[in-house]
Amino acid sequence: MRYLLAGDIGGTKTILRLVGVDAAQLHTCYEQEYVSKDFPDLVPMVETFLAAAQAQGTDFGKPTRACFAIAGPVVNNTSKLTNLTWNLDGDRLARDLELESTELINDFAAIGYGVLGLEPTDLQTLQAGSSDDAAPIAIIGAGTGLGQGFLIKQGEQFQVFSSEGGHADFAPRSELEFQLLKYLLDKHQITRVSAERVVSGQGIVAIYQFLRDRGIAQGTSELADIVETWEKEAGQTKTVDPAAAISQAAQQGADSRAVRTMNLFVGAYGAEAGNLALKLLPYGGLYVAGGIAAKNLSLMTAGGFLDAFIHKGRVSKLLEAVPVRIVLNPQVGLIGAARRAAGL
Repeated sequence: MRYLLAGDIGGTKTILRLVGVDAAQLHTCYEQEYVSKDFPDLVPMVETFLAAAQAQGTDFGKPTRACFAIAGPVVNNTSKLTNLTWNLDGDRLARDLELESTELINDFAAIGYGVLGLEPTDLQTLQAGSSDDAAPIAIIGAGTGLGQGFLIKQGEQFQVFSSEGGHADFAPRSELEFQLLKYLLDKHQITRVSAERVVSGQGIVAIYQFLRDRGIAQGTSELADIVETWEKEAGQTKTVDPAAAISQAAQQGADSRAVRTMNLFVGAYGAEAGNLALKLLPYGGLYVAGGIAAKNLSLMTAGGFLDAFIHKGRVSKLLEAVPVRIVLNPQVGLIGAARRAAGL
């Protein structure tokens, strides 16, 4: 058995995993989560991790290769993390950690590799479709932002491609969404609105603010106070998470404005996923990743997402054949980093 290192590197936390590879099968040998800012660099964190793994009493072999998923841009196997002082270079990491090779990949690219290694229990099917193993695979994921990407089969392997599709224009589909567009243009004094500004965690808050400021739907004072606290903390360390509070209130049916917010959000999310699907015709599957979908499963499966996904006029029938699945496993990126390190 050979051993590999996989990591999911974020500004707040980092998860490291020691993986054993046996006959193209990956086995998790040891895993640990660390507070990223507690270390000056990734190297001492990995050294601490490997020492802890050996202290478990199992004679793990020395890892030979590593792949780390980075929450930020990766250029020529290097990355400067936005919320950390770390400057990562794959070649330096390989040298300092005495590895044969180390690859840095964007966290959404890691999700692309990861969806290939998921189990059926890691997925919630929204639409079975007609799967074609040779067709492209699409990935979309709303979280802090809106990630998009795709996979193309080349021989027996898939190649993952990144995309900046989340920054394409937001396309309103109703009078209410046109009003939302105008609201965002005026509020931020901008000349265009991206899909990401609506379909993301920040988008959930923006939709709620729009409905509140326009007097559309009634809301509870408790939720209104959370949003107001968040607004007052602009430029400061946040003490509340209004997007999470809004989505929780909507799932509980405890706040009419929150329900209206999430209905609008889910519809916009489905429509944007449908736009991506029209461009790729991903009969290999469209995977909805990101924390928002999995944490709002009841809202995502209620019908609004899929209705908006398919509603594409004369070509709607094309999208009825696309398999649509929600990724439930929050460690899909870590799985992808391990698969990439293994060359699977």
